[in-house]
Amino acid sequence: MARYTGPVCRLCRREGVKLFLKGPKCFSDKCAIEKRNFAPGQHGRDRKVKAKIVGYGLQLREKQKAKRMYFAQEGQFRAYYEKASRAPGVTGELLLQQLERRLDNVAFRLGFAISRRQARQVVRHGHVEVNGRKVNIPSFQVSVGDEIRVREGSKSLPIFATAAEYSGQGHAPNWLTIDRNSLSGKVLSLPKREDIQLPVNEQLIVELYSK
Repeated sequence: MARYTGPVCRLCRREGVKLFLKGPKCFSDKCAIEKRNFAPGQHGRDRKVKAKIVGYGLQLREKQKAKRMYFAQEGQFRAYYEKASRAPGVTGELLLQQLERRLDNVAFRLGFAISRRQARQVVRHGHVEVNGRKVNIPSFQVSVGDEIRVREGSKSLPIFATAAEYSGQGHAPNWLTIDRNSLSGKVLSLPKREDIQLPVNEQLIVELYSK
């Protein structure tokens, strides 16, 4: 399936919750959920009064939420699940751990961008390096001990000044350390479930794929 390139606010409205895809806009009165809290499309308003989604529909919606938050493609997301299901540990937590370890998500967590979508663009354009080497693959999996930084020649770009202003009030996740002055960070440990504050029930995703 081709990557979705349309208005991302429609994705939040479809899921009925904020997926935080637009950075500061998600926390303002301009947020689509605040203005039009119903599904997009001609019959969107009618869907709001439908019976509560249960069973397969609920599992599917949880999977779609996680996939859209991290901008992962369907086959890629399935591969994350397959790898998590074969590894020792709690499958759902291992799935989210892989999503959190994506380079575009780490760049977002480190404050290099105001949203994951923008962080994906930053990585794709070659502005980020891992352990001193340029990496332009958003799905690249970081490991414990990796050092991630904005390339020296890119630090003067306005996008990073804006991102620094937006993220300056936030705190670094427990599994990362951030040096905001040098636009760099380091992976201290693998992310734990309590470090991933997202409105996703990963157990429903596991139930969906394990059928």
